[in-house]
Amino acid sequence: MATVPALEKDNSLNDKEAFDEKSQDNVKAVTFTDGDEHPLGITGLENLGSKDVGDVFEGPRLIDIGVDGKERPIENDMDYATRLLSLDDDPDLRIFTFRMSFLSLGLSCFGAVLGQIFYFRPQTVSVSGLFLQIISYILGRVMEEVIPGPGTAVTLGSKRFEIPDNAFWRFMNHGKFNIKEHVAITIMSTTASNSALAISIFAAQELYYNVTPNAAVGIFTLIGSQLIGYGMAGVYRKILVYPTFAVYPQVIPTVQLFDALHRGHESIMQRKRLKFFWIVFIGIFIWEWFPEYIAPTLTGVSIFCLARQDSAWVTRIFGGAAGNEGLGMFSLCFDWLYVGAGGGDIGSLFTPLSTQLSLYAGCAVCMIAFCACYAGNVWNTQNFPFLTQLLFNANGTRYQQLDILNDDYTLNEDKLAVVGLPWYAASQLLYKVSRTMYIGAAITHFFLWHSKTVYKIMRQKDECSDPHYRKMKIYKEMSSWWYFGIFIICLGMSFGTTYGAHSGLPWWALIVALIFAWIFVPIIGTLYCTVGYGPSIENMVQMLGGALVPGKPVANMYFTCYGYNPVSQGLALLKDLKIGQYTKLPPRVTFAVQTVGTIIGGLLNYAIMRTVLANNREILLDVQGSNVWSGQQVQAYNSAAIAWGALGKPLYATGTRYGFVPYMLIAGLGFPIPFYLLHKKFPKVGFNFVFTPILVAELGYLSVGINSSVFTSFLLAIFSQYYLRKYRATWFRKYNFLLSAALDGGTSIMVFIWTFAVGGGGGKVTSFPVWALNPGDGKNPDYCKRLT
Repeated sequence: MATVPALEKDNSLNDKEAFDEKSQDNVKAVTFTDGDEHPLGITGLENLGSKDVGDVFEGPRLIDIGVDGKERPIENDMDYATRLLSLDDDPDLRIFTFRMSFLSLGLSCFGAVLGQIFYFRPQTVSVSGLFLQIISYILGRVMEEVIPGPGTAVTLGSKRFEIPDNAFWRFMNHGKFNIKEHVAITIMSTTASNSALAISIFAAQELYYNVTPNAAVGIFTLIGSQLIGYGMAGVYRKILVYPTFAVYPQVIPTVQLFDALHRGHESIMQRKRLKFFWIVFIGIFIWEWFPEYIAPTLTGVSIFCLARQDSAWVTRIFGGAAGNEGLGMFSLCFDWLYVGAGGGDIGSLFTPLSTQLSLYAGCAVCMIAFCACYAGNVWNTQNFPFLTQLLFNANGTRYQQLDILNDDYTLNEDKLAVVGLPWYAASQLLYKVSRTMYIGAAITHFFLWHSKTVYKIMRQKDECSDPHYRKMKIYKEMSSWWYFGIFIICLGMSFGTTYGAHSGLPWWALIVALIFAWIFVPIIGTLYCTVGYGPSIENMVQMLGGALVPGKPVANMYFTCYGYNPVSQGLALLKDLKIGQYTKLPPRVTFAVQTVGTIIGGLLNYAIMRTVLANNREILLDVQGSNVWSGQQVQAYNSAAIAWGALGKPLYATGTRYGFVPYMLIAGLGFPIPFYLLHKKFPKVGFNFVFTPILVAELGYLSVGINSSVFTSFLLAIFSQYYLRKYRATWFRKYNFLLSAALDGGTSIMVFIWTFAVGGGGGKVTSFPVWALNPGDGKNPDYCKRLT
């Protein structure tokens, strides 16, 4: 699929009626230029024609048939837009109803509180968007049946009343719970459920620096730091939302689920798809109790570990079912929590094959590099654990960061001279190298592959020809000035709150951080919207902050907040705007619900944080924490701030042990060029399928966590995105993305229930009895030798 196709339109596409639901026969052809455009997945140059583009997937349809008379694979971005997603729209559907307002506010509060509680839990759990999408549908249908609406009869005692048809009762229940209400509820509650990055700063300041900003500063910092990214990203809508090439493959399962739940239930095929979804949903919900609770060995089955349970090298290479133990080579994972997307942006069943192949190529190089460095004792890495994020002394003992700081937590040069600089494990150092190279590769990739297309889009005076965008023209658009105004307001808030919170970040450094974010929203956003992948730039921002404002870890936290968080928030806004465009939710509604969700989330994030810190301070400061509360995420964020903020300059200065790391940015700048030139020379070989930013970003992918799912995810990617897409095209179109939504949704519901039932979320951990597939504490689930 072409990432940035240049469209050559038939004259019918200039007709305002071209994509009207009553005149879709007018669509004659859309062809893609066979030029130097960079592919998203699989290229295809066939003509597009349809007797009914808004069809509910019951075929065969002319749009699906290839020249051989058989259904052709999903190949390009126009296929995604018109063959996988419905163009149907009913502008008369009511959105601002009682149940939309009630459920939006209720689930936003629920998601915000739960998400913030999860932040301070020993288990790393987030509130899944699919969980909120499914639970809001169930509650919406319940309210549809329970709340009386116009024309219904209500019996009170012996009297029977008929509900009048007036504005109040139409607001309470106008009829069937519709797709636009559902989309608005999901976007608002999902936005609120994400714990804001500024929470990590406030928690670290209070726990480690004894600084407690007042409530006004805290709340306005939270809201401002979240919304400022919206102001940045909104002005890029013409590039990153409206065009067809901005596919956002990661949202296809979500949008297909909306379609399956709300559209075309009179169609036999649509009823089959809905039945398929619920069967898979229930099936995975039941199954996940086995790998997650009853039989954890299913998280990673390794034949090599079972054969050699006493070999450390077997664990390092083939283990991976336990955190930070191994690289998971050839392990088979039967736990969808790790194999699936988990509500994230990369999933075996929906991320384009070329994206995943680039990612797994990076993983293969990662395995070789980690093992080679450890075997050769490069950077004294045999003194440290094979996989770890911590800092160490040269002899392998843990580096005590507070021993080098003054009482105000700034760097003390004399103490540093005595203690010495810390060491990284080779795996963690290579992770930092890869994420530094990624920034350079992303910049060059953008200019080589996308800059011409972006320039053309910015200059073109013709209206965007995307069929979904054309259908949205009946709704009032948000002016870019609104977004820019939000940015200006949040900028003023940022200046005030940064000084009010005693951050130590000078005003000019704040401006540099925001300029950095402005630059990277379109660079990362273009990659994100086309291939579904946007690696974090947090490490690079921390490094830049350490160089600009050395010796101040708290200032580094704030620099990171305003240099990295606006990019991630901007991508979230753009993704939601695309969901709105696909589902025909008016842009102003999308913006309103996301903004309100962000404000609700900020207010409740702060309130819950203050309550947790006040009642559990000593537990949060403890390295181990308890089975209910843990400060692990705050500890990690503070450690990173000290490493970069206090030690960034001496640790990465030219000529020092790790002085080469910043220069990897320059190496990354040159990495995409050979592949681009080879594609120019040999355009049919496929060098344009190598996404170099993804490849280099994942050279350190396996540096932490449970890695037993990587090989299984790779096999599923081949099966879904190659075999099913090419040889079972009809099944792929009808069921593949819905399958992904069902598996992720059922798993997220299970994890939510498991967390509170037996996983410690309710205050008590209930362990399953030890047996063959549950080795118990002290042993790895895959029976590899325990290393840590």
